[in-house]
Amino acid sequence: MKIKHKRMINKKLLLVAIASMFIQFAFGQQGTVRGKIMDGEFNDVLPFANVSVSGTTVGTTTDFDGDYTLDLNEGTYTLLFSFVGYSSQQVTEVVIEEGKTTEVNITLHASSAVLDEVVVTTTVRKNTEASVLNLQKNSVTLMDGLSLESIKKTGASDIASAIKSVPGVSVQDGKYVYVRGLGDRYTKSILNGMDIPGLDPDKNTVQMDIFPTNILENVIVLKSASADLPADFTGGVVNIVTKDFPTQKQLSFSASLGYNPSMHFNENYLSYQGGATDFLGFDDGTRDLPFPENANIPSPSDSRNNSVLDDYTRSIESNMAAERQTSMPDFSLGFSYGNQFNVGDDNVLGVIASLDFKNSTEFYEGFENGVYQKSAESDQYELRFDRRQRGDLGLNNVLASALAGLSYKTGRSKYKLNLLHIQNGEKRAALFNQRTEISNAIDVKKDNLEYTQRSVSNVLLSGKHTSEDATFTTEWSLSPTFSSVQDKDVRLTTFIINPDGYSISSDAGFPIRLWRDLKEINAVGKIDFTKNYTLFDNKSVFKFGGLYSYKQRDYSIHNYDIAFYNFSTSSLEGDPNAILRPENIWNTDNNSGSYLRGNFQPANTFDSNQNTAAAYVSNEFKVTDKFRAILGLRAEYFTTYFTGQNNTGTENYDDVKTIDELDFFPSANFIYEFKENQNFRLSYSRTTARPSFRELSVVQIPDLLTGIMFLGNLDLKPTYIDNFDFRFEIFGDAAQMFAISSFYKRFKDPIEIVAYDITAPNQFTPRNSPSAEVIGVEVEARKNFGFISEGLSDLSLNLNVSVIDSKIDMAKGEDQEYDSRKIFARDGEVIEDTRNLQGQSPFLVNTGLNYNNRELGLETGVFYNVQGKTLEVVGFGQNPDVYTQPFNSLNFNISKTFGKEQNSKISFKLSNILNDKKESWYESYGAASQNFSYRDLGTSFSLGYSLSF
Repeated sequence: MKIKHKRMINKKLLLVAIASMFIQFAFGQQGTVRGKIMDGEFNDVLPFANVSVSGTTVGTTTDFDGDYTLDLNEGTYTLLFSFVGYSSQQVTEVVIEEGKTTEVNITLHASSAVLDEVVVTTTVRKNTEASVLNLQKNSVTLMDGLSLESIKKTGASDIASAIKSVPGVSVQDGKYVYVRGLGDRYTKSILNGMDIPGLDPDKNTVQMDIFPTNILENVIVLKSASADLPADFTGGVVNIVTKDFPTQKQLSFSASLGYNPSMHFNENYLSYQGGATDFLGFDDGTRDLPFPENANIPSPSDSRNNSVLDDYTRSIESNMAAERQTSMPDFSLGFSYGNQFNVGDDNVLGVIASLDFKNSTEFYEGFENGVYQKSAESDQYELRFDRRQRGDLGLNNVLASALAGLSYKTGRSKYKLNLLHIQNGEKRAALFNQRTEISNAIDVKKDNLEYTQRSVSNVLLSGKHTSEDATFTTEWSLSPTFSSVQDKDVRLTTFIINPDGYSISSDAGFPIRLWRDLKEINAVGKIDFTKNYTLFDNKSVFKFGGLYSYKQRDYSIHNYDIAFYNFSTSSLEGDPNAILRPENIWNTDNNSGSYLRGNFQPANTFDSNQNTAAAYVSNEFKVTDKFRAILGLRAEYFTTYFTGQNNTGTENYDDVKTIDELDFFPSANFIYEFKENQNFRLSYSRTTARPSFRELSVVQIPDLLTGIMFLGNLDLKPTYIDNFDFRFEIFGDAAQMFAISSFYKRFKDPIEIVAYDITAPNQFTPRNSPSAEVIGVEVEARKNFGFISEGLSDLSLNLNVSVIDSKIDMAKGEDQEYDSRKIFARDGEVIEDTRNLQGQSPFLVNTGLNYNNRELGLETGVFYNVQGKTLEVVGFGQNPDVYTQPFNSLNFNISKTFGKEQNSKISFKLSNILNDKKESWYESYGAASQNFSYRDLGTSFSLGYSLSF
């Protein structure tokens, strides 16, 4: 009996073990399919749509956000997507693998007949060109997009390198995005729909090279306005969209090394000894102002405080000379992580994190900038220089960014928290050792040392809540940002070159030490309400909401120079480092030598704030089955306040209101659908462009490197723009499309940077002109070569061309632009009362030939970009116009993935193959062009490696 009982127990244990093994096997072989279902009639999600597995009873429905999840055993399935009143879609060959997530996103379109079944034989992946084109097709506004897939095709590691492929988009200085050839003033950058200041707070556009591509969902460029968008843009809004809920665990590392033969491993590179933490993008305190900001520095003649003068002079860094060193190559490191976790029965927590570090070195031998004027005699055509600098310039730029995000989703709500910090340190050293020529015939040599430390810290908290039937949605966002920009201990030393040696005098300027400090707080909050309802027997969308934005800036400049008492500067022998040697510093014992001079200056120090309160209403509805209208009205109340004084102290401002405007911005977008894949769009909107803090002030900000002085202007008014847009677009299979667009913009009181007056050719200021207009045409085509042969379907051509004409009416009257041009016209020159708009490019060309074979894991392409000659600085009187010359950018990249999962990739990139130069020229009637600035970029090579898990 005992033996029998033992056998029964053993049999039970065996059955339990087998069952356990079967359960473990069954569950161990499971995978997941996830995705989002979009409403093809409106650019919105489709809640409560049905997802089922063909031939089974397994299925689910989407939540309020259009998302669904299904756990399935390993195998190949056919999924059916359906919703009442919409054509169903069947997706075949959905492969489920153990422990992995397959993503299938679908767009369903309304059907007026019985449900049709559309069979899709390939799964739809997220972040593809096709998914972004689908957003573009259904958008209420005229838009273009850049998917993560498109970014990877270009081999770009950041947005700035890739976004040039978007129609009408250009990139300035390798990082700032301009839309439709318009300048920074008319382009706006936002992160996940919210304002975020960049590393240069005076720009509307955020520095695009700070965002690594591995955290992106896509980049959307909106070119026409709607009431829910901010009104302060004209060319376009660039919306950087980051991932929120990764479909599965993602972990990646990347590294790259860049080499430019003319810049790296060059023994003539210029730099100087800085702080121990320069390599991390911030100063360790070495360059801090070593005495109180409001310190009263005595002179040698003030016998009461002689010891104080000696202490202050010895407290500043004695290094004043640029040093020759060997330059190092560029390198970058990146890390990203993303995952989602189930919390409880129905809640999901998503996590993303990214760290990115870049260290780049630039060296420009033969760097040049100059200030030129026309002759006072009208029959003298050639430009004469007022001052001209030639020499070498070395730059080291460290950029580090960290982004962390949390997303929490319940049955009817979703919350997101993004934390972003950007740290940037740029060290510059210049030596103009060939001779700097000045109009008064003084030849000099200059050493210039600069360090700029920038940081941006941003918090974005947002939420989305929906009613039980998902017909009413509330979305809100709060986004505070703190920005800091510090020019720390800028040093400029100028020696006059004499026949018998070197000297320092007031004729060329005494050595300068400069500290500038900018701190800005930017707080934005907004709320949007959306109600879906039925109008004309069709779904309609009513939206309303509001926004409040507060921006406050403190800005100060501490300017000192080094003078000499009873001391012959010829004994320094042209060595900047000798100026502050202990034996050469003035004290009571020797009663001769160098000493620090200057005090805190209230001028060029200001406190200013900007306030925007906005409210809007918008309604989207279908007039007929094929005709859709989106009508809206936005109201914005904008005020600015200024505290400060002018350079002479004769004008004082204490919280003076400089702008007080309540404006209304109507918008209308009309879409006619000829066929399911063909749209015609017509759009009208009114927008604005407002002066920046720096422009709407009385500051005088010098650039010691170039000698250019910027002067603020408290009389500026906002610019108002009427925008008209037209587009016809055709969408094909496999991310193919064709679109032709045209636009017209009418400007009232456009703001431009112009020469200050004829007596100060190196001084520039912003001013309003009466009016301007811009008209343009854009053509975009994406086509693969599968029509020639099936084997060529992996080869594709992207081409977009923009042709733009601009015209601005010059201000007339005494001391105005038109009259000043007539006074200084050359013989035979005809002066028109119109000219091109500053910053407006006459044409843009972006094209790329790309080959992408997923089976081989091979991707390669050639990409070309150019924009036409652009008015950079508006001339005045004797000062001629400055034009940025076309830069022909030709780049090549190739990448290859390895491994069973193709999770390892090596990439190679060749940039500026044509070895083009960055140049801006003074241009005047009958005269040879002269350099305003010149830089030789050379050709660079980059080798990168990435590994993902």
